[in-house]
Amino acid sequence: MEDATSTDNLLKVFLEEPVPTALAQVDREKIYQWINELSSPETRENALLELSKKRESVPDLAPMLWHSFGTIAALLQEIVNIYPSINPPTLTAHQSNRVCNALALLQCVASHPETRSAFLAAHIPLFLYPFLHTVSKTRPFEYLRLTSLGVIGALVKTDEQEVINFLLTTEIIPLCLRIMESGSELSKTVATFILQKILLDDTGLAYICQTYERFSHVAMILGKMVLQLSKEPSARLLKHVVRCYLRLSDNPRAREALRQCLPDQLKDTTFAQVLKDDTTTKRWLAQLVKNLQEGQVTDPRGIPLPPQ
Repeated sequence: MEDATSTDNLLKVFLEEPVPTALAQVDREKIYQWINELSSPETRENALLELSKKRESVPDLAPMLWHSFGTIAALLQEIVNIYPSINPPTLTAHQSNRVCNALALLQCVASHPETRSAFLAAHIPLFLYPFLHTVSKTRPFEYLRLTSLGVIGALVKTDEQEVINFLLTTEIIPLCLRIMESGSELSKTVATFILQKILLDDTGLAYICQTYERFSHVAMILGKMVLQLSKEPSARLLKHVVRCYLRLSDNPRAREALRQCLPDQLKDTTFAQVLKDDTTTKRWLAQLVKNLQEGQVTDPRGIPLPPQ
């Protein structure tokens, strides 16, 4: 079912592992031909499949897609065409495969430095949000959500300020939080990675900690995830959850709140076995606990007050 991208490659792209580039020289004339074929509904499906397979081995594919006549319009047409299959949820495996090939090409455009700004200026990520709103647990929908998250993941992975500024004007945080609560492990991992990248940006951290409602929503979902991870451990997902908590602890107001609401499972030995070989996450967890212990509120005489 996964023509556009294997789940292994999805993880490599989103979670900061380099995807190996194919060594074979790609026939550029073929690439040009497939790009031209995207403009015709009769030849588009095969062209989507072939280009999505080759995107890792053609470094300048993104500018070629962006600047060729009618290509982005054709990719957006592929996305809009399946909106009627979202509600009621009737999306088939074939439809999902086809649109995910189009999304894979948009991910290519989103991650390329020459096309990223124009991609954001055209507000193209907003066309993907209806897919992130879906809740059906069937494989075609799960694959659609995961590939859509991949486009956003490719954007935030660049650590560009303009990406965070754009995303904060949209509903991406509540969408990610919902997937973090109820998605598959893979979707949860990518959604948490996106939230982590937003938090690691100073503007993103300030935005989430600006109101109690925003912070409490994030803290509540992270807490539910910790509880779930204590029952069904995933070192990969736990790593991103811990990093989110650690970054929240950099904000004074959030730090004060976390002293009251940090899950006990992160303070005791619940995850000792899961993290036994993960020195990075163990270090983050130790730093988180240290951050919450330091700078405790004191009374006027300088004597630490007992926890509430």
